[in-house]
Amino acid sequence: MACLAKVDRAEFRFVREALVVRAATLSKQVALLEAVGFVEVTKGHVGKQPRTWLSLTAAGHAALSRYLTVLRAIVDGAQGP
Repeated sequence: MACLAKVDRAEFRFVREALVVRAATLSKQVALLEAVGFVEVTKGHVGKQPRTWLSLTAAGHAALSRYLTVLRAIVDGAQGP
């Protein structure tokens, strides 16, 4: 989700390469995120080549924001007073 946070959409291949994961692994994760409404999947073509684009939904942005808030609190607590 972090790969998608600052862009309108990203091509599946870009995300896969950025995360250094196999296509099957990313596909499973995208399916789960799509099922809960955090990611939108758009399919199309560039010329004759099929393409898949991923984008965060409003719910996805909100969930990522909440997650980052929790992580910051954990880090702040670990650093001590």
